[in-house]
Amino acid sequence: MKSTVIFDLDGTLIDTEKYFKVFWRKAAEKNGYVMSEEQALQLRSLGKPYAPELLKKWFGADFDYIKVRDDRREMMQEHLKQVGLEKKPGAEQALEQLKKQRCRIALATATPTERAKEQLEQVGLLAYFDEIVSAVQVEHGKPAPDVYLYACEKLGIKPQEAYAVEDSPNGAMSAITAGLKVIFVPDQTQPDAELSERIYACIPNLSQLVEVVE
Repeated sequence: MKSTVIFDLDGTLIDTEKYFKVFWRKAAEKNGYVMSEEQALQLRSLGKPYAPELLKKWFGADFDYIKVRDDRREMMQEHLKQVGLEKKPGAEQALEQLKKQRCRIALATATPTERAKEQLEQVGLLAYFDEIVSAVQVEHGKPAPDVYLYACEKLGIKPQEAYAVEDSPNGAMSAITAGLKVIFVPDQTQPDAELSERIYACIPNLSQLVEVVE
């Protein structure tokens, strides 16, 4: 059986995670809150209901998650219209090599499905994907395993038969808990000691991905 590789999107295939860090803080400030860079980093790939719960823990029960999130989305989208989307180094090379090896390729992202497709189309990567799954389709987002379990179900495989490619601890824990082999490609931070013991491999960029996919 050929390998199945399931990718995260933001910070893994497209270079957007750095903007989430910036615009979560700007949106919080717009609404009267001071968010640290460390707090913004903790929100990477953090899905429902975990992000609202964490933000209310930090800023109080009256924190309007929907308002701040929508402000963040609007500000970030406006910025991306100006600067454009960029692929992460080695992304297209890795996908092309996986296709040549007849691997199946899927996406498991927090981004809504249609937006994820639009973004992949913008950077010329959409055609590589056999399946696209969003955390909005499941009950719990990352770091819960739901989105990866759903992706494997859609692909008709057992989680142990697939690799997950992730850049953030929350995303990695989602895939690990689901039972996939996680290949970690650090974006904003390196994996800590605990996470390092649980991932399958850690590579500096996607150009080295095919070297660790069996």
